Amino acid sequence: MSEDLSEEFMTQLLAERQKVDVATHDFSVRELVRMMEEDELNVAPAYQRMFRWNAKSSSLFIESVFLGLPVPPIFVATNVGFQWEVVDGLQRLSSLAHFLASDAEEASAVNRQGPLVLSGLEKLDRLNGRTYDSLPKNLKIHFGRQPLQVVSLTDKSNLEVRFDVFERLNRGGLRLTAQEVRAVVFRGDFNIFIEELSLNEDFKSLLKLKEGSQNDGTSVEQVLKFFAYKNHGGLFDGKVERFLNNVMGIAQDGFDYVGERALFDKSVAFLAQVCDGPYLRDGTTTTPLVQFEACLVAIAQIYQEGSEPVVPRAGWIEDGELRASSGGGSNSRRMLDRRLTRAKDLFSGKA
Repeated sequence: MSEDLSEEFMTQLLAERQKVDVATHDFSVRELVRMMEEDELNVAPAYQRMFRWNAKSSSLFIESVFLGLPVPPIFVATNVGFQWEVVDGLQRLSSLAHFLASDAEEASAVNRQGPLVLSGLEKLDRLNGRTYDSLPKNLKIHFGRQPLQVVSLTDKSNLEVRFDVFERLNRGGLRLTAQEVRAVVFRGDFNIFIEELSLNEDFKSLLKLKEGSQNDGTSVEQVLKFFAYKNHGGLFDGKVERFLNNVMGIAQDGFDYVGERALFDKSVAFLAQVCDGPYLRDGTTTTPLVQFEACLVAIAQIYQEGSEPVVPRAGWIEDGELRASSGGGSNSRRMLDRRLTRAKDLFSGKA
């Protein structure tokens, strides 16, 4: 029994290791910032919005670099054309660029209004209140030469591996949501498309999120779920994150942007008309997302079948079957089919 397990494990281990190929490099601070400025190191606009460190956090990192203290390596992935994209290390890289910025225009590259003014330093408290430009030349030279380690996933590592690596690295510190990770790993036309649709005014009027979820990719993920469950529901096996990653990959190989945009806009407009405000159940202050996505998909399916959805009976949003199939433990193929069927019945006038 143990020998069989050992052989199976070794086979599995070797297969998974073949998916990952890495190289290690050392770069100076100045070289890393230059690579960012010249797009050798890609920090895309969608990723820039995730620069969340405040001035004190960035300052403490700058202090660590000055002191030569060990800091975690920066992880990057190699794209077609050998450009590197950031996988983990955005806060550190952006802090470096923020500190070395000489004016508001350069600071805007990392979504800041002006150069970093150091604050909250304890070991090097004489630098508090200083910007990079206000430092003596010898300190500028010292800081710019400090080395940082970069670990690169080569172009032999696939997108799913990149997502997995990012998620594992991302479990400590300031955590990104799964959709924020997708925005980095699965860059391209489809990601831009779903971000655009998340700004649809009818969609925004329907979706009422808790404060912490309003700018973390949750609304974009709801758009992704709409297309995922509508077009690829048959692939869903209860593993939501893996399923959505798979759909992102499929969409990169081809997608009817014109037709799908029109269907999304029409479905959202109808549901907004029915709800006349945020999609909320009685006594709640945030949108029940699983129930909401089922209704939106059901409306789209009715349109796709050549029919017109109808305004459901009064009290439909509190429907017992719809709620029961959208509550706890609903991440299964059976429950997905159950709530989509019920939502479709409600918007077809059959319930």
